[in-house]
Amino acid sequence: MPTIRLSGTILGDNDPARGVRAELLYLLFKGGWDIYNSNGDQLITLSNIEKKIIESDAFLFTPKPGIEDMFKAISIFVGYQTLDQHLAGKPTVLLNEDDSWNDLLGVLHHLGAMGTVRQKPEEFLLLADSAQAALEQVAYGRARTPPDAGREPLERPIKARSFDTPIPDAFKGSVCVFCSATLEEPTYLDDGRELGRLLAENGFGCISGAGSSGIMGAVVEGSVAAGGWAAGSNVPHIIELEGLPEGLSSFWLRDDIYTRMEVMIAQSDAFVILPGGAGTVQELLALLIFKSHGDLLMKDKPIFIFNRALPEGGGFWDPLVRLLQDLCPEHPPVVSTELSLLLDELNQAIPERVDRLSLAPQI
Repeated sequence: MPTIRLSGTILGDNDPARGVRAELLYLLFKGGWDIYNSNGDQLITLSNIEKKIIESDAFLFTPKPGIEDMFKAISIFVGYQTLDQHLAGKPTVLLNEDDSWNDLLGVLHHLGAMGTVRQKPEEFLLLADSAQAALEQVAYGRARTPPDAGREPLERPIKARSFDTPIPDAFKGSVCVFCSATLEEPTYLDDGRELGRLLAENGFGCISGAGSSGIMGAVVEGSVAAGGWAAGSNVPHIIELEGLPEGLSSFWLRDDIYTRMEVMIAQSDAFVILPGGAGTVQELLALLIFKSHGDLLMKDKPIFIFNRALPEGGGFWDPLVRLLQDLCPEHPPVVSTELSLLLDELNQAIPERVDRLSLAPQI
């Protein structure tokens, strides 16, 4: 019997979402599905989310998503983008009867216009306007040929291994940079190299997703060229798509994108969000969830968004910044439009170095 993972949490007896959930449960059971998270109370962590994906045959997200629902949905979308074999043939449906998923979809469409999301989101995250339509979309998604993500592995597979060089004692700490590994527009790459250089020259180590392409590769290139300590983490199936940059001081190989995020967060003292795609949004949402939970792994660790000015006006991350104002008003990241100002803020915000924590974050 197939298993579907149902998203969402019921908040008390009077939660209006109970009616929608009850209808979905009835239709799913009647349709022959086993249901994970039927009560809306299962805990998902970075350490177990890949296991939950492996165990499921389909994913259904309920209306009125919170930040954790958005994180899980975009995580699955990123898995489709990066050809995660554990998601092959497993459909995802967003029940969007009240248009409450539109803001997140709007962010993805904006990133498509910016060139960092190449896939049409609705081809991978199927939309439904009623509980019955959601089940029909699940059936359609299971029967169809999965859409082409437009990604191909490198011709020469890269066999990676972990290695470690301690961050120099003279360094103030390490800054994790989340950004696009696909955007190749020259001025964006220049920004990446400039940030890598500024981090090295200001005494900061640089941590990234260890891709050799796009802005991600440029950040590592800039740090290494300036004599900086650069580290990163990646997973085998993404290394096959993006390669590994040269000059890394440390590299942490992980089995999935979630434990990859975990080690990057644990080893960092601050976070900078450069222009990026769905994976960058996923990583930022993870950081904000840790902040909202009071997770010790994010204690005293600031988050900065570089909202690069666009020629036509506004900033690269404007739709995401607007979404976050409503999604997490208690822990907003610092938004900066100038790399030099961002470095000033980093110098002021990072406390004295402390030993890295090994505590696993809870999502």
